[in-house]
Amino acid sequence: MRNKITKIALIILTASVLFSCSLTKRVPDDKQLLRETNITVNDKKVNDEDVTNQLYQLPNSDVLGLNIRLHMYNWATPNPDSSYQAWLDRKPNRRKRYTALLSDKQVQRLGQSFLVAGMSSFLKNVGEPPVIVDEKRTQRSASRLRAHFFRQGYFRTKVDYKIDSIGDKKAKVSYAVNTGKPYIVDSISTQIATPVLDSLYQKTKEKSLIKKGKQYNQSDFSGERERITNYFLNHGVYNFQPNYVSYNIDTIGTGYKANVELLVTDELIRTQDSTYTRPFKIYTVKEVNIYTENPNGEENPVIDSTTYKGFNIYSNGKLNYRPKALTDPVFVTPGSTYADFRRTLTYRYLSNLSVFYYPKIIYDVDPNDSTGTSLITNIYLKPKDKFDLSTSVDFNHSNIQDFGIQGNVTLSARNVFRGAEVLSISTRGNIGSSRDQAIKDRSFFNILEYGADLRLTFPRIFFPINTDRVIRKEMIPSTTMSFGISRQQNIGLDKESFTGILNYNWTPKRNVTAKLDLLNIQYIRNVNPQNYFNVYQSSYSRLNGYALQYQSQVNPDYFTTNPDTGAEELIIESGTNGFINDVKNESITVSNEDYKSINSLEERRQRLTENNLIFASNFTYTTSTKENLLDNTFFIFKTKLETAGNFLTLLSKLQGDKNMNENGRRTFVNVEYSQYVKTEFDFIKHFDLRRGKVLAMRAFFGIAIPYGNSNSIPFTRSYFGGGSNDNRAWQSYSLGPGRSGSPNDFNEANFKMAYSAELRFNIFGQLNGAVFGDVGNIWNIFDNEEDEDYTFNGIQSFRDLAFGSGFGFRYDFNFFVVRLDLGFKTYNPGREVNDRWFKEYNFSHSVLNVGINYPF
Repeated sequence: MRNKITKIALIILTASVLFSCSLTKRVPDDKQLLRETNITVNDKKVNDEDVTNQLYQLPNSDVLGLNIRLHMYNWATPNPDSSYQAWLDRKPNRRKRYTALLSDKQVQRLGQSFLVAGMSSFLKNVGEPPVIVDEKRTQRSASRLRAHFFRQGYFRTKVDYKIDSIGDKKAKVSYAVNTGKPYIVDSISTQIATPVLDSLYQKTKEKSLIKKGKQYNQSDFSGERERITNYFLNHGVYNFQPNYVSYNIDTIGTGYKANVELLVTDELIRTQDSTYTRPFKIYTVKEVNIYTENPNGEENPVIDSTTYKGFNIYSNGKLNYRPKALTDPVFVTPGSTYADFRRTLTYRYLSNLSVFYYPKIIYDVDPNDSTGTSLITNIYLKPKDKFDLSTSVDFNHSNIQDFGIQGNVTLSARNVFRGAEVLSISTRGNIGSSRDQAIKDRSFFNILEYGADLRLTFPRIFFPINTDRVIRKEMIPSTTMSFGISRQQNIGLDKESFTGILNYNWTPKRNVTAKLDLLNIQYIRNVNPQNYFNVYQSSYSRLNGYALQYQSQVNPDYFTTNPDTGAEELIIESGTNGFINDVKNESITVSNEDYKSINSLEERRQRLTENNLIFASNFTYTTSTKENLLDNTFFIFKTKLETAGNFLTLLSKLQGDKNMNENGRRTFVNVEYSQYVKTEFDFIKHFDLRRGKVLAMRAFFGIAIPYGNSNSIPFTRSYFGGGSNDNRAWQSYSLGPGRSGSPNDFNEANFKMAYSAELRFNIFGQLNGAVFGDVGNIWNIFDNEEDEDYTFNGIQSFRDLAFGSGFGFRYDFNFFVVRLDLGFKTYNPGREVNDRWFKEYNFSHSVLNVGINYPF
């Protein structure tokens, strides 16, 4: 172990020295490469990003301490064309020989080809030129630092800088900031020209960001300007703007105190040849007019109109929508005081319908109102096409298939019941290739999956009881009913499935979503359960090993000879079933330990081959601070609670014991249903480290507890470890449970803990890299598994947490990211206790993961 670490350290050290020597290759003799910047504030060194971001010059970017982009730039030939011409003239006859072979024009163009100049151009484009110390930029950085601290109330800040040589053509720049004492806000007064605005401000001044005794900070003043503007706009002041708010700040002779005066001027009116001011007014919405189009309206120019709850609705041609469907998404109501947030909510709701293009909402002052305080609101809606046909084709790879082609055709119909509903009918199919020995078909495309889905979305809560008081319409609620059927062939046990979901979605507040599956029904039928031991080869190998161990007691008819190896093995179905039944009937005498193992194999076979009926309800709550796609500092927290089987149990008990099967389990339509409770917590946090670096972390906890009608969790609702979005040093389903060593082909359990962290950085252009570490495992808990190697047994089971580490590359195509991650088993709990660290830390045991987009 020590030898390995020593070798790695020596390699890193040697590489560092070699790279360091070539850093100044393109630095002119009279210039210096900027290698380091230091900032001290009041004699204390700081690395605060807000402070360092004020500098106009920073050292060249690095990846884990190596200036890769600078080295790429240095590797490029500065003037490849001149070097090419010099090479041609280096020997007297070289230019003549090439000209005779090609032509003079072609010889000249050869100097511009990729062979000669292309690689250098590429290295320059993706590389990074050396950052040369520039004293003018250093002076500007000092001024910017002074302004930065000035904005925080340090009005007497002084900044000095010093440039020091630190080697051949290298230098560092040090900035010394002396802030002095900060100014503190003392008195606060107001001068608001319009009396009605002064009254509004008095109602909200307690929430002011500018407070007496608080250190002066310019962000408080800009934030207070924005707060006041939003408050006025949402309380009837139709045309208020931030530039009407200003401040007078007196600091002369105050002894480090700032006396603040808030100024709000009257409204400025511009006419064709003059400007004047007038007091602001509180506006009321007098009318709301909704204009929509009928695709056939051009042939029938007659305007169809109606009035509904005070709204005026107009359509060229016959109105295609029920009035309620058009007024429900509109929050601007006749008779209400103008509020800008109502317009924003209306935009969100109408856009969320997926029935209209982005709407237009225009306010006009009513010309017939002598007071000039009434608004007419005009809302223009342009419907999308009634029908929409979309197709998609995807190429995929998974642990089941080596190569697959998936196609999807979806027909969408909008406004099917005149209430802005959307009906989608889709069919999907997948053909794939697998080399799995369990698949007897040896043709290239030997996997087939197909299905159909029907989905109906209502832009409201579709429920017998009125829910408006609990889920208000500003939460933009929707209801989705979906039904789906699918069939798999040559995949495992060849499943058929049916799903039915009644789902409600709403957004309680900004960046918070709630989802309730009132009904989530899934029925799975295994078409070929007799194919189990062909699919789960590890289970078969273990069972066959026990049969050979007790072969003297086993019926010879249970065996056949493998033509490839000449070894005897159990005949799948007749031999495997016969051996298991003889052991259970004690016709074959085995040890207690082997009996438990054989019985466990049979219980797993029964569980994975039985048909599943899951009749569940679940609730998911998600909150996020992510502002947009470019936001790299945010968190996402998601929690989910699911219960299954309770309704069917109640229904079964009302009918007595007539729905009990031979195992003493309750059934529905002759299928034993699952009963369990399941909860999950998922937390994602990103830190923006600037200059293209992001630290991303994810923590997950999930547990599913069977009870009542079940003693285990259905395979489709259980957890697995490994894969491209989990612990990347293990393949999907190949980690755990616990320290068992992953004995099965598809290892799963009902309890999971996982934590992942990765440092992401830009290498050059659209190519990014990452180094990562993944910790986690799965265990059995509160179910029918008793083996301590598989089960979670308190704090001691934390020793079973697997640790994988590795690195990866990601290429950003703007609309999606292609990801390659190479994971190494750093700590493998499936090995012996003293043989777990770094025993498989090599490329032969590494796992290559291919994924789309980031794992978290």
